[in-house]
Amino acid sequence: MLKHITKFLKDEEGASAVEYGLVVGLIAVALVAIMAVFAPSDGSGALGGAFTAISDALPP
Repeated sequence: MLKHITKFLKDEEGASAVEYGLVVGLIAVALVAIMAVFAPSDGSGALGGAFTAISDALPP
């Protein structure tokens, strides 16, 4: 069993779709965490204000 684990860890073939999916998932989790810090639930934070200003500046 240890031989299989060592072989798996030393395998340096190209990244697979699963690995790319994991990276994208981790990036998504990080973005959600960052947005939760900058956007309070009532929308009065800096990020909420920025989105409000942008939407107000756009024509109807």
